[in-house]
Amino acid sequence: MSEERLAATPAGITLGPLETIADGAARNFVIQMRAGRFHGFVVRRGAMVHGYVDRCPHMGLPLAQELDAYLTPGGERIACSWHGALFAVEDGHCLGGPCMGQALTPWPVAVCDGKIVTE
Repeated sequence: MSEERLAATPAGITLGPLETIADGAARNFVIQMRAGRFHGFVVRRGAMVHGYVDRCPHMGLPLAQELDAYLTPGGERIACSWHGALFAVEDGHCLGGPCMGQALTPWPVAVCDGKIVTE
């Protein structure tokens, strides 16, 4: 089976109940598919979720060096633990650091019937 890192997932995958992620927190998801593994993360803001591919646009590394550690200490921004880049939770745009003008790759997710699902 390939170990390639994928940049997208099919729609309709249930990731779990919304409560799987604490409000104001983020969680990593790894999905094994035939073509390889997808690495992404989801940030929860109340009843809303924002998903991104777990890859910094600066060097292509995963953002978190520790499991689920995607956010700044106050939870207001997404942070790359390698080089300090900061990203907006709402749209993934770089707000500071070595990747200005770039953005995280969106991973379309939504809440449907209390569950987080891929779109």
